[in-house]
Amino acid sequence: MAYTTIDDGSAHFQTALYSSDSSSVTVTNDGNSDLQPDWIWIKVRNGTNNHNTFDTSRGVANRLKPNTNDAEDGSSGVSVSSDGFATGTSLGDINNTSGSNTYVAWQWKANGGTTTTNDASSTGVGSIDSVYQANTTAGFSIVTWTGTGSAGTIAHGLGATPQVVILKSRDNAHDWFVAHNSMHSTPWEKYLRLHETGAVADDVIWNDTAPTSTVFSVGSYDSTNGNNVKLVAYCFAEKQGYSKFGGYTGNGNANGTFVYTGFKPAWILVKRTDSTNGWFLMDNKRSPFNLTNDYLRPNASDAEGEAANSVWDTLSNGFKLRGSGADVNADGSLFVYMAFAESPFVSSEGVPTTAR
Repeated sequence: MAYTTIDDGSAHFQTALYSSDSSSVTVTNDGNSDLQPDWIWIKVRNGTNNHNTFDTSRGVANRLKPNTNDAEDGSSGVSVSSDGFATGTSLGDINNTSGSNTYVAWQWKANGGTTTTNDASSTGVGSIDSVYQANTTAGFSIVTWTGTGSAGTIAHGLGATPQVVILKSRDNAHDWFVAHNSMHSTPWEKYLRLHETGAVADDVIWNDTAPTSTVFSVGSYDSTNGNNVKLVAYCFAEKQGYSKFGGYTGNGNANGTFVYTGFKPAWILVKRTDSTNGWFLMDNKRSPFNLTNDYLRPNASDAEGEAANSVWDTLSNGFKLRGSGADVNADGSLFVYMAFAESPFVSSEGVPTTAR
């Protein structure tokens, strides 16, 4: 049985839905636990606006756009509270004050904005100085550093080996690089781009080196460790009953592959690795009932869509593909996914969760 130390996923991750207003919108989370977010990712559901993301390490007035390679820019941003956040009034991507828009906000907890500075030469951890804030219970950290122009290693603060790292240059128009443990044949030689549809590619983005429980590696490219360039990475380590970062092979039919996660998923992100298909993101707030078919694409500004063939059932212990769509279930293709829990399949007290 999938026992866990995290009985309530809402203490570490939540999705919130809200609508635009003529003034600042206060978004209050409705999970079983209060959640003060450290990473907030927002998308307009009914419009072709950019994705926007903010975090408490870079400062919540500074946004990046997951569907573009744009550099970081300052904006009216957001402000965080003990159980949610408030939008500004001048950024239509997160609050169109002159229109009627609906939004979704995905939120992760790190360490309440409290960071740790790692002086690599003093601590002996890594070769490049970094600043991180880590939620070691839930396996999530935000890492910032200034590049050196040379390959090196960077402390992530998780105390466990990350299965996923998402990296972005803050200063320059460079790619969003994604490493996922399930797509490597040798230690971390491959990558995907979050803002693009491309298949998995091979390069020394991660210096052909797998991460450890203390550091991850970067190559010498300007986009991953350019000299005097500011960068950010979001690092994820699996936690039983709360998060899963794996892969599966599609079968191309409506009686699709079952993917075991060990929990009832609240959020699932999927990418086909062998073809130029878009990323596919669903959650339990926009699709509260099966079939789970209301999707957004992190690589596109497109409005929310309702999939006819690229769908799945969200179950108490994972998800099962129910469509033949090439985005999530192409026959014989390898897909990678990230998933976070609504509730564990079995709690730490041995109580099973219910299906939808």
